[in-house]
Amino acid sequence: MKLIGAFLRLIRWPNIFFIIITQVLFYTCILMPAMNPGLDFLSWYAPVKLIPRFFWLLVLSSVCIAAAGYIINDYFDLNIDQVNKPDAIVIQRIIRRRWAIFWHLFLSVTGITIAFYLSWKLRNPVIGFANFGCALLLWLYSTTFKKQLLIGNVLISLLTAWVILVIYFAELSVTRLDEPHYRELIKSVFKFTIIYSSFAFIISLIREVVKDMEDREGDARYGCRTMPIVWGIPVTRIFVSVWIVVLGAALLIVQIYGLLQGWWMGSLFSLAAVVYPLTGIFTGLQRATSTADYHRLSIRIKWVMLAGILSMIFFKWYL
Repeated sequence: MKLIGAFLRLIRWPNIFFIIITQVLFYTCILMPAMNPGLDFLSWYAPVKLIPRFFWLLVLSSVCIAAAGYIINDYFDLNIDQVNKPDAIVIQRIIRRRWAIFWHLFLSVTGITIAFYLSWKLRNPVIGFANFGCALLLWLYSTTFKKQLLIGNVLISLLTAWVILVIYFAELSVTRLDEPHYRELIKSVFKFTIIYSSFAFIISLIREVVKDMEDREGDARYGCRTMPIVWGIPVTRIFVSVWIVVLGAALLIVQIYGLLQGWWMGSLFSLAAVVYPLTGIFTGLQRATSTADYHRLSIRIKWVMLAGILSMIFFKWYL
């Protein structure tokens, strides 16, 4: 049991849960209702490319690649983690390094193989090559990009957005874009894809930089050039604050639009659970001075991310 628990910590099971729930909610509450307007839950065998069997394989591919990325990140971050979070270390303390490499390779190959299988079944080469690219980028992030100014933060944010984008691209059929009815349906999906992938990108970027502020001591000791180390905490705080304001303003505009459309429950939930907490994070960031302060902010940002994901539930009744 100890080994299983250590493995679950190694693959960041809460983050894996985030990936699963994000893709499940986007598929069930946005993609399916948008592509099959007027059909109820029991009628979901309507014609879509991404049928449930293919969808669950897509989720499995995403989970495998993400888990492999977390493993290889901890593998190369062992020295840094001994400074930043010594009590959370799994590799070498519980799971040997060679087993970590084995699981990284096994999960990466499994995720990529499933992705290429889906590309073949869906007649869409994007899925296979894109997920292969994700696995490669996660390796490069762990070995190189994480230590460079802003590149690693942007990369992880893009990969977070891809969790949503991949579902849209899996469903997209280029050969049917000349059909007016299909074009209208996929346009509706695209609109929500942009909204939620943009939210995922920005909230992830904010959290990644806050985590760099939290981990600056260990990162500085081992030659990382993250934003807090290169630019300093005050400038980094301004950078994060600007993105919080941008995200809050964009979400506020979206919720006002939702209220005008009559989407009361979804808009009020988003205002209370996403927009309002962002104001608390903004003020908390201005007062933060210690590692513990930045750690608490990181946790609060994660709750906002979860609330944003859960807001998809309301669109099941709006589409």
